[in-house]
Amino acid sequence: MKLGYIAETLGCALEGDANVEITGVAGIEEARAGELTFLVNRKYRPALATTQASAIVVGKEAGAVRLPSLRSDNPYLDFARAIELFHPTPKFAAGIHPTAVIAKSAKIGAGAHIGPYCFVDEDVEIGRNAVLHSFVVIYRGAKIGDDFFAHAHACIRERCRIGHRVLLQNGVVLGSDGYGFAKRADGRWHKIRQAGITVIDDDVEIQAQSAIDRATIGETHIGRGAKIDNFVQVGHACKVGEDTMLCGQVGLAGTTRVGKRCILAGQVGAAGHLTIGDGATLTAQSGVPSDVPAGAVYSGYPAMDNLAWRKSVAVFNRLPDLQRELRDLRAEVARLRGSE
Repeated sequence: MKLGYIAETLGCALEGDANVEITGVAGIEEARAGELTFLVNRKYRPALATTQASAIVVGKEAGAVRLPSLRSDNPYLDFARAIELFHPTPKFAAGIHPTAVIAKSAKIGAGAHIGPYCFVDEDVEIGRNAVLHSFVVIYRGAKIGDDFFAHAHACIRERCRIGHRVLLQNGVVLGSDGYGFAKRADGRWHKIRQAGITVIDDDVEIQAQSAIDRATIGETHIGRGAKIDNFVQVGHACKVGEDTMLCGQVGLAGTTRVGKRCILAGQVGAAGHLTIGDGATLTAQSGVPSDVPAGAVYSGYPAMDNLAWRKSVAVFNRLPDLQRELRDLRAEVARLRGSE
C-alpha cells in the first residue's frame, strides 16, 4: 500500500513522500525496509536512529523524525488499525460441518459457521454470523447474540447469556460451577448446587484458558467491553464493570465487585466479598483483602496506596543496614550507661 493511502484511511496527517510503498508492519527495532512502525514509549526513541523502517506513526506533539511519518492523536491505536489493513480478520464460510452435532430444538442465526466436532445442545439460541471454530460445546438453554466467535475447545454451560460481538479464545469456560461447599457435622464437604448463571455483555473478549464461574444463585456478570486475559479466574457471583481489564492470572474470589474502567494487572488476587471502585488500578501481584476506593492506585500485599507501598519497599530494602545501625546504637547506649 502507498503511505498516502494508509494516512488517508487512518485519518493521520502525512509528513513526507505519499508514494512510499509499505508492505507490512513491525516494531521499531525489528522493522525492515518497506515496513511501517510506530513510536509511543520514549524508551524506544534512540531506535529512531537505527530503525530500517520506511515510515513511522508518531504523536502529533513528537519532535522531528528522519522518516516519512503519520502524525496521530493516538499513535498506538492507529498503528493497531494499520495492522488490520495488512492482516484482516479471517473469513469463515457459512455452513455446518458434517461432524457437528446440533440439537433439533437449537436455533442458529443466518450466516453461522459451525466447525468440526462442535456440539450445540437443546434449546440453545445463537444469533447471526456466529463462528464456532471446532470442538466448541454449548450446553442446553444458552442464549448467544450476533457475531459471536468461539475458538477451539471453548465451552458455554447451561442457561448462560452472552451478548453481541463476544470473542472467546481457546479453552475458555463460561458458567462452570462456582466453588461452593458446605461443611457437614462429620467434617466432610457437601457440594452446594450452583443454580445461577453467567452473563457476558456485548463486546467482551476473554482470552485462552480463562474461567468465569456461574453464581450459586443469581448471576456472575461481566460488563460491556471488558477484556479478560489468559488464565483468569472469576469466581461465583462476581461483577466486573464496563471496559475493565483483568490481566493474566488475576483471581477474583466469589462476590467480588470490580467497577468500570479498572485495570487489574497480572496475578492480582482479590479475597472476595469486597468492592474495587471505578477507575482503580491494582499493580502486578497485589493482594486485595478489603475494599479499594474509586480511582486509587494500589500495590503490594496487603494492597495499599501505591506511593505508601513504594516508600515501604524502599525502607524494606534498607532493613539489614537499619538493623546493624540499631544494634550499634544499642551497644553505644549500653556502653554509655556502664560508664556512668
